[in-house]
Amino acid sequence: MTGKALFSTIFSIVFATSLQAQGDAVNIPINRQLFHDNINKEKKLLLGSDGKQDDEFTLVNNPDAGHLATAAINNQVDAIRYLVESDTKIEPRLKPGYLVGLTDILRHMRTGWLKREVYPTHFAQIFSLYKKLIEVNTAKESIVPYLQHFPYDVVYTATLPRVFEENPGFNGVKDVVLLKYAEQYPNKTFYALTKYIGSKHTDSLIRAIGRQYPEQLYSYAQAGNALGNKIRSIKDDNFVKTVVGLSEMKSGQIYFPFLDNLVKGKITMAELDAAKDDRVKYYRLLVKTQIDYARRALSGDIAVGFNELTNRLQKKGNDEFVNEINALHELPNAARFKCLVPLTAQELYYLAVLSDGLIYTSSYTAGVFPSMMSKINNRGDSLLLSVSFDHYRKFIRQAAGYNTLKTFFTTFKNNQEATNLMTAFVNGLEKSKGLEDGVDVADSYASLYETLPDLARQMLVNVKNNYRRNLQSGNKRGIAIYNILDKLFLSADATKNINLTKELGIPPVYNIPFNNFTNEKGEIITQMFFYGDEDGMMDFDIFVRTFNNDPKWKVDQSNSKFVVAKTTSGVPVYVYANRPLANTPDEDFVAQNAMQEYFEKNNLAPTVTFHRGHSYHAPTSVSYITPTSRVVFMGSCGGFFLIDSILKRSSDAHIISSKQTGYRDINLPFIRIFLENLRLRKDVDWIPFWKEFRAVANITGMEDYIPPYKNLGALFIKAYKKETGEEDI
Repeated sequence: MTGKALFSTIFSIVFATSLQAQGDAVNIPINRQLFHDNINKEKKLLLGSDGKQDDEFTLVNNPDAGHLATAAINNQVDAIRYLVESDTKIEPRLKPGYLVGLTDILRHMRTGWLKREVYPTHFAQIFSLYKKLIEVNTAKESIVPYLQHFPYDVVYTATLPRVFEENPGFNGVKDVVLLKYAEQYPNKTFYALTKYIGSKHTDSLIRAIGRQYPEQLYSYAQAGNALGNKIRSIKDDNFVKTVVGLSEMKSGQIYFPFLDNLVKGKITMAELDAAKDDRVKYYRLLVKTQIDYARRALSGDIAVGFNELTNRLQKKGNDEFVNEINALHELPNAARFKCLVPLTAQELYYLAVLSDGLIYTSSYTAGVFPSMMSKINNRGDSLLLSVSFDHYRKFIRQAAGYNTLKTFFTTFKNNQEATNLMTAFVNGLEKSKGLEDGVDVADSYASLYETLPDLARQMLVNVKNNYRRNLQSGNKRGIAIYNILDKLFLSADATKNINLTKELGIPPVYNIPFNNFTNEKGEIITQMFFYGDEDGMMDFDIFVRTFNNDPKWKVDQSNSKFVVAKTTSGVPVYVYANRPLANTPDEDFVAQNAMQEYFEKNNLAPTVTFHRGHSYHAPTSVSYITPTSRVVFMGSCGGFFLIDSILKRSSDAHIISSKQTGYRDINLPFIRIFLENLRLRKDVDWIPFWKEFRAVANITGMEDYIPPYKNLGALFIKAYKKETGEEDI
């Protein structure tokens, strides 16, 4: 028996013209037939939301989970309908409410899984819980005790039906949902509190979440609403009081990165006032505090607001220095890098490691790196010691990517210290929080394999040693991390013939079958995002003119918010592109959101996403990626966090990224060649595709574009989540 047949047998409940269970049929009263029709309609839409209008809910990257979700949709829905119609203990007046509630649940599951707000692996739990809540509500008992052991998406979805508002424990439901929301989405908890300020948990959540996200506490403390009043009313918490005090100051954001030291009296407002109006002095104080916090973290003393400090340091460095030297790339070096002259080696170090995805190659190799090394007297080992090895893995990955790592290592006191550093670079990844360090190691190898093969071989040896060490200690996380790195590193050598699909269980990385892009009509839906700055306006104009002038395409410009480029021959390919309406995020959002609403209304699932804009717009484009996306073209990438965000939206996406800012003359050829291959019904075969792409876009900067099969960081994330079963929403 096949796996699909087995699941069907396990969950099968007979449903014909009338509802049946175990041979007992129940007729549906005519006045409730419409409710059942609506349920069937939503069930069909949910099954088709994977891009294929059939009776299967398909998850390309997880077929088993797809079979379970299919069984839940096709069978448990009808079991609930049967329960509602057949259970004589259910009051007739409540039966329409339960049926409407089931429709609402199905609708939320459809939109929710596409937005990564509902796990498809939780579909069966949602239906089971809803069925149980109907039974409990029928017995006029509180439904609250039955919610405790389920995650937020299950509890929220199963309690959506308004019919439960009569339940004796309904007010408690809101409290349970709020706590589970805070656990799953701590970064969004303050927004949730604005909608439910009356919860008995509000005060404790303000204190707890405020320490995790002090910048949000600062922002909401300024609000003139009930939540703002609540925050300002807390007088017995020195931390909250300090944040409230800063929020009431005109320039409070300037002082905010130093919050932990302010609360502890390690820095004064007078010291901050003396530096805040001078870009070098203020940046210097940020760096000094970053190094202090990093040193404290080594002993387990994590400063409150450490992440906010790092984010402000990154923004200040990029805004005040990196953007300037990037913009002056056509000037002689002396003029271009003049703003770097006052900065110390440590300050230049943070410019480098925190400008990932933004700094130009020439800005790094001709400006920041040589200036940094000169100011540390060409002693790379001393530099890392002086910053307490903060972000050192990212620095090594970046230096490897820009081919400066060999130069960096020649400045060490002796070769053994460089060897020790690279050993530490690979060691202990199982102890790291999250996957960022593992991604840095994976991405570094991709660069070192071609530029420093001896060092790459030593990294492979270190990975194997760490794998054996974790195997002996039984550390499952470490076993997974180092087994994946071993296979990824070996795959870089074509002579090894490593099949990553077979070895790591991830989908093929070198090709994508054509059928993976099409919907049930044989159409290919793609989405492209533009932004309303000067470059975005120009790129959009070029896009429209390019496709209008191609006889194989026509551009429909009838919509005021977005345009649609359509093929006139071959495979029907549609490129939906929002209009860059104005140089404001709100206007961009209006246009992009209108396009998304059109997709939802017409049940269209994009399988390709193109980002057309600067790196600081990239997170917005990523937020629109759906799980059906097979290819995501970013141009400029932005490092680990953006790759991780993409894979959280679509775990099977093939990502095309760049080490730095993308180029119009490279992006457009990629798009045209890629779409032409789809129009001609070709499978995507990345190696020959990349050769064709390089030949057409053979200009400076092309070497910074990374094909999916060489994006070892993205492959590492995919393989780790596949191996461990970890999921993200």
